Amino acid sequence: MRTVPFLLISLVVGGAVFAAAMAAGNDYVFFAGYVVLQYVVLSTAWNILGGYCGYVNFGTGAFFALGAYSTVAIYKLIDTNELPHLVPIPLLMLVGGVVSGAIGFGMGYLTLRLRGAFFSIATLALAVVLETLVVNWDYVGGSRGAYILRPENAPLIGSYIRYLFLIMLLLAVGALTIARLIERSRLGYGFATIRDDELAAEASGVPTLRLKLIATTISGALMGMAGAPFPYYIGYLQPDSTFALDYAVNSIAMPLIGGTSSWVGPLIGAVLLDSLQQIITVTISSAVNLLLVGVLLVAFVIVAPNGIVGLIRKYLPHKGDDFVGRRRVGLAAPGAAPAAGPSSAPESPS
Repeated sequence: MRTVPFLLISLVVGGAVFAAAMAAGNDYVFFAGYVVLQYVVLSTAWNILGGYCGYVNFGTGAFFALGAYSTVAIYKLIDTNELPHLVPIPLLMLVGGVVSGAIGFGMGYLTLRLRGAFFSIATLALAVVLETLVVNWDYVGGSRGAYILRPENAPLIGSYIRYLFLIMLLLAVGALTIARLIERSRLGYGFATIRDDELAAEASGVPTLRLKLIATTISGALMGMAGAPFPYYIGYLQPDSTFALDYAVNSIAMPLIGGTSSWVGPLIGAVLLDSLQQIITVTISSAVNLLLVGVLLVAFVIVAPNGIVGLIRKYLPHKGDDFVGRRRVGLAAPGAAPAAGPSSAPESPS
C-alpha cells in the first residue's frame, strides 16, 4: 500500500476512534486516551533510532521536556492566558519539534561516533544535564514549576481535553505514517544496514553518520512535538513531571514488546502496555506501573524476544523476499538454477 492511501485509511480509523470516544460521553476517556496516544508517538519516535538503527536512546524524557518547556517559554514570553488563541497548539508543536530536532541533531553529531552502551550512557547524561538546566532556570519556573491555564472549551468540540486528544491523535497518525514511509524507503534500508553491521555498511560506502543524524533529528523532533501540548494537559509543569523515568522506560519497553522491526510494533506495544497501565492506575495504584513494565519485558524476552510482531511472523510464515532498491528479487537455494522468466527465455532460431 502506498503512503497516501495508508494516510487516508489512518485518518479514517482515527476519526472512528475519536467518534467512539465522543460516544462514550465521559471526559476521562479523553484524559486516558491522550496518554496512550502520547506514548504511541514517543515509542514510534524512539523506534526510528533505537529499532531501525539499533542505537538505544535513554534520553526520551529530555526531548519530551524540550517540547514542553518550549511551550512554557512562549507562554511566559507572551505573558497572557490567551496563548492558545494567539499561538495555536499546532504551531507550539511545530516550535517544540524544531527545538528538539535541533538538539537531537547536535547530540547526534557529538555522540553518534560512540556505539553500544557508550551512546546510551551519553543520551542519559544529556537528560541529566538538561534537567539540571531547567531546574535552575527561573524563567520557566525552575524547581518550583509553572502553572499553565488552559481554556475551558474549544470551538465546535466542547471540553478542551477533547481538542488536545484530537491534536495528539493527528500527531500519532503522522508519526506512524513517517515511520512506515522510512521503513519502506531507501533511508530505511540504510538504517537497517547500520543496525545489522555498521562496520560492513561503512566499508560498502553507506554514509552511516549522515543517516544516524537524520534518525536522531526525526526522532527528537517527534518527541518534542509530543511534549509541546503537555503543559496544557497537566496544568502544572515541573521538572519531575517531564524528566520522569517513566518516559524513558516506557518508550523503550513498548517497541520491544510490540516489535522493533516494523512501524506497527510500537503501536501495538503502546496501546497494549499503556492501556494496562491506565487500568492499573484506576484500580490499584500508579506505583505499580513500572513493575508491570518490568514483568512484561522479562516475559517477552523469554517468550517472544522479537516482540508481538515477531511472534505473529513466526506462526504465520510468509514467502521470503529480498529487496534491492525498489526491485524485488526472489530468493533461491545456493547453486540452484535461476528461475525462468521473460528475459531468460531462449532465443528462437532465425
